[in-house]
Amino acid sequence: MLTVEADAGRVEERLRAGGLVCPFCGGVLAGWGFARVRVLRGVAGPVRLRPRRAWCAGCGRTQVLLPVIGLSRRADVAEVIGAGLVAKAAGLGHRQIGVLLGRPAATVRGWLRRFAGRAESVRAGFTALAVDVDAGTAPPLAAGSGFADAVAAVLAATAAVLARWPGLALTVSPWRLAAAVSHGGLLAPAGDEQLINTNRLWAGLW
Repeated sequence: MLTVEADAGRVEERLRAGGLVCPFCGGVLAGWGFARVRVLRGVAGPVRLRPRRAWCAGCGRTQVLLPVIGLSRRADVAEVIGAGLVAKAAGLGHRQIGVLLGRPAATVRGWLRRFAGRAESVRAGFTALAVDVDAGTAPPLAAGSGFADAVAAVLAATAAVLARWPGLALTVSPWRLAAAVSHGGLLAPAGDEQLINTNRLWAGLW
């Protein structure tokens, strides 16, 4: 799976121009049909997606090009899930968050458990990203728990990115950044995906 920008037209332009590369071998990706239609639960209602598929002429692998608004194997957009993670970091429980976001408590509990299992990797990865983008960035202060520290690191990395590239402010949010940097795998099982691959760090942002 490879994250791409939310603009389907721009994705097609990049495919035609050879601007997307295989995450495995670095070969050029070409369009290869579409994945199944998915309907994600968005902030203001359903979001219908039909992700593009791509094929690498170098190694023959195929990739689903997941728009950066979503996360792998999740029915909600990244912004909704991110709001739940922020609420948990602020001290709310999964039932309270479910009511706040209009989502089943069991769904929210699944997000929180998976993120908690990756919290240290998220904290370390996004803290390193913030410092890499802006060497003057101070690591975020301890937020009271490993979970909250990880959320703070995502927010700090976003602040560093926007400070360096303010023109991205209209398209980059903390949880779109998290989706792009983790290549859709922010809530993947620990060890299932490398959290940050610097060879394709900004896939889906530009």
